[in-house]
Amino acid sequence: MKSRQLIVSIVALASLLLASYSCASERKAERFITKNGMTILLLERDSLPFITVNVTIRAGSVFEAAEKAGLASITADLLTEGTQSRSASQISEEIDFIGGSLSSSGGIDYSSASLKVLTKDSDKGFNLLADILRRPSFSDMEIERSMSQIKAGIISKEDDPSTVATEAFNKALFGDHPYARPAEGTLESLENIGREDIINFHKKLYRPNNVIMAVVGDIDKRSLKKLLKKHFGSWEKRALPLPEPVMAEQIKGMKVELIDKKISQANVQLGHIGIRRENPDFYATYVMNYILGGGGFVSRLMTEIRDNRGLVYSVYSYFNPLKDPGPFKIGLQTKNESAREAIDESLSQMKNMAKNGVTEEELRSAKDYLIGSFPLRFTTNAKIASYLSYMEIYNLGLDYLDKFPKIIEALTVNDINRAAKKYLHPENYLLVVVGDKEEIGKL
Repeated sequence: MKSRQLIVSIVALASLLLASYSCASERKAERFITKNGMTILLLERDSLPFITVNVTIRAGSVFEAAEKAGLASITADLLTEGTQSRSASQISEEIDFIGGSLSSSGGIDYSSASLKVLTKDSDKGFNLLADILRRPSFSDMEIERSMSQIKAGIISKEDDPSTVATEAFNKALFGDHPYARPAEGTLESLENIGREDIINFHKKLYRPNNVIMAVVGDIDKRSLKKLLKKHFGSWEKRALPLPEPVMAEQIKGMKVELIDKKISQANVQLGHIGIRRENPDFYATYVMNYILGGGGFVSRLMTEIRDNRGLVYSVYSYFNPLKDPGPFKIGLQTKNESAREAIDESLSQMKNMAKNGVTEEELRSAKDYLIGSFPLRFTTNAKIASYLSYMEIYNLGLDYLDKFPKIIEALTVNDINRAAKKYLHPENYLLVVVGDKEEIGKL
C-alpha cells in the first residue's frame, strides 16, 4: 500500500513538472549540421540568462586497443588540463572568473565535454570550449599527474567488493569485446600509453564530423551559428576510422566465478548479455525489467528477497543497452551464509518472469510510474542537453519526448511477456560472487 502511495506521489509531482516543462519547451528543439560536419541540437529556453552545452564525441574506450586500455579516458580527462595557449590553471581561472563551468570525461562508446556560462559570456565560453576540444597540449607534466591519479584510483578499487565484482563480471561476460575492459584501463595497460598515443588518438577521433553538440538555454539560432563559425568554423573534418568490434557471444549454460575475500557480505552479480539501444524491443524490455527488479521497492525481486525473506537491504536488475548489446544484470549484497538462497530466489524470479510474464495490474502500475516520472529527467538545462545528445546518438528523433509516453502506454501484456521470454535467459547466465568462500560454501 505504501509503495502504491509513493508511486501516486511521484506521478503527481512529475505531472506538475511536466506542465512546467511543457510551457518552457513550446519552442521545439532544432537540428542542423555545420559545413564541417558538426551535428548541432538547439533548444531555446530564455527563462534564465545562461546556456548549457553538451558535446559528445564518438571517441570512447571501444576505439582503443586492448593493450592500451584507458587511452580514451585519459585523453578526455586531459582536455581541460592545458591547451597550446592556456595552462590548466589559466583554464580554471578564466572559467571561474565568469562564474561558469567546463569539464570533460571519457566513457565506453563516447567521450564528452560540457560548458555552462551566462549568455553574456557565451563568446568567452565557446572560446574556451573550442580551445580544449581542438588544441589540447597533452603536456608530459599533466600526463604524468593524470596517470598517477588514475593509478591511485585503480589501486583503491581493489578494496571495493562491488567494483571488484563488476569488473570481473564484465571481463567474463564480454571476453574480447571492449565492454570487457574498465574505461580507465589497468595498471598494466597504462604503462603502454605514451604521449604520442594520446596525441594520435585525439587527432584521429576529435573531429567536427564526429561531434554532437547540444545547446540549451538563452540563445537563438542566429547567435549560436555565429559562435560556431567563429570558434569551430576552421576545424577540419576528416574521414573517421571507426572499426566495429567483434560481438560478444551469449553465455552457454552456467558460468560461476567466486572471488575469495574475507568480508562479511557477499556481493553477487548475475546475468548475461542483453540488448542494444536500437533494438525495437527496448521499450517492452524496459517495462518488463521495471517490474522484475528496476522498480525499487515495488519490484518483484525487492518484494520477495528483501520484504518476504529478509535476505538483503537492496536488490536490483537492469538492462544497460549501448551501441552494442550491453549487460543484463541482477545485483545484490547479502550475508555470506545466505548468498546461495538469495541467488536461487533471484533465478526463480527470473525464470517465473520468462515463463509466466506479468499481470495487467503490474503493467498498469509500471506504466503509471514510467510515464508519470518521465519529466523528472528534464528538470535542468544540463539534463535536457544530455538527453538531446542521447536522442541523436540513438536516432530517436526530435519528437522522442512526445513519443516516449505514447510508446509506453501502447505496450500490452503480450508485448512484455514476449520480451521476457526472448531476452531473459535463466538457464544461461554468468554468476560472479565476491565474498568469504568458506562461509558461502558451494555455488
